Amino acid sequence: MSENHIRNVVEAALLAAGKSLPAADLAQLFDEDGRPEKPQIVAALQQLESEYADRGIELKETASGWRIQIKQGYGREVSRLWPERPQRYSRALLETLALVAYRQPITRAEIESVRGVAVNPNIIKTLMERDWVRVVGHRDVPGHPELLGTTREFLDYFGLRSIDELPPLAELKAMADLNPQLMLPVAGDLEATEATETADGGDAVETPAPVIEPAPSDDEPVYVADRTEA
Repeated sequence: MSENHIRNVVEAALLAAGKSLPAADLAQLFDEDGRPEKPQIVAALQQLESEYADRGIELKETASGWRIQIKQGYGREVSRLWPERPQRYSRALLETLALVAYRQPITRAEIESVRGVAVNPNIIKTLMERDWVRVVGHRDVPGHPELLGTTREFLDYFGLRSIDELPPLAELKAMADLNPQLMLPVAGDLEATEATETADGGDAVETPAPVIEPAPSDDEPVYVADRTEA
């Protein structure tokens, strides 16, 4: 089997998948009698990465594998394919997510201690529904509170291979600066979401416009993350 054929199959699969695929899954796309070895798949990926150097797309390795995505510099223009306003998350949700990411494993009480306000249960629920946060254990203290940590989906969404790739806190202006590449499914009235966040006292933060095809779902609820400072 030629290197050109392997590269073309890998490229086509990544474009069709719209998500990260590991090298092992890419190898399974080929017939068993001519299936390439992992080094051949990796070589094809490296060749694609090199070919995309001067193009509008790039090959990105995440925790779950490899994906093809739009380069950050072209996000503004490509976002015009979707004229809808980007989804907005409250500052409270982003602060909570940042604390989980940087201080995991962490309990809800520890989050509240750092932020100085009670954590609205809807925030944790939203993060868990997005599969960004999960329970990773329990603290060995009275009550055995849940310990929260991030997930592989969190790493994939923000284009990270591991937690070690998170930017230093001193350089982190906002979670939105990580420029996620995948669309957040949203349903309902965005204006109602913004009104709820404003009434709650939390500054809403827009997430960057999607740069991979959107996947709105009428069955998925609007994720409203409200503060409970009041």
